Amino acid sequence: MLKTHLHSPLIEAGTDEAGRGCLAGPVVAAAVIFPNLYQNVNINDSKKLGNNTRLFMKTRIEKEALAYAVAFVGPQEIDQINILNASIKAMQLSLSELSLKPEHILVDGNRFKPYENIPHTCIIKGDSLYLCIAAASILAKTYRDAYMEQLHEKYPMYNWKKNKGYPTAEHREAILKYGITEYHRKSFNLFPKQLSLDL
Repeated sequence: MLKTHLHSPLIEAGTDEAGRGCLAGPVVAAAVIFPNLYQNVNINDSKKLGNNTRLFMKTRIEKEALAYAVAFVGPQEIDQINILNASIKAMQLSLSELSLKPEHILVDGNRFKPYENIPHTCIIKGDSLYLCIAAASILAKTYRDAYMEQLHEKYPMYNWKKNKGYPTAEHREAILKYGITEYHRKSFNLFPKQLSLDL
C-alpha cells in the first residue's frame, strides 16, 4: 500500500509529469493534494495501470482530492528551454493552479527547482511510493493521452492515438515519410537511428 504523506501534519502536494520522452506533443504535469488519512489501494504509478483503470481512477482522484490541477508546456517551449526545465516548469505551473496552497511538495524524480519558498522533497520512483505522486502521474498521463488522441484527428499518419507521441518505430518512419509538424520537438532526435545525413 502506498504511503499517504511524508509529513502527515502538513498540507502536502504530490506532483509528477508525463510525456518527457516523447517526440511530439506537450509535457504535462499534475499536482494533487489528498486529505491526511486518505487511502485508496487502487491508486498506483500510472505506468503500472491499464488504460481503463487509469481513466476510472482519474474520476475518483478528481472527486476525492482536496485539490488538483494539470498544466501543459508545449513543444516550442520544450525546444527553447529543454525537456528537464520544461518538465519542472509544468510541475510548478500545476502547483500554482491548485486551489489550496501546499505546505510541502513531494516531487517524483531527482530534479526540481525551489518553488515559492515551499519546501520540497524529490523522491526517485515516488509514483510507486506515495499516493499523491501516483495520483498526479495518473492525471498527467490521462490528460496528455486525451490531448494526443485529439491531435491524432489532425495528423492521423503518425498514429498518435496509439503511440501518444512516443518514439516507436512506426512514429519515426512516419516522420521520415511525411516530415514534422508544429507539434514535434525539433530539439529531439526525430529520425530512425539508421538514417544518416550526408551534409
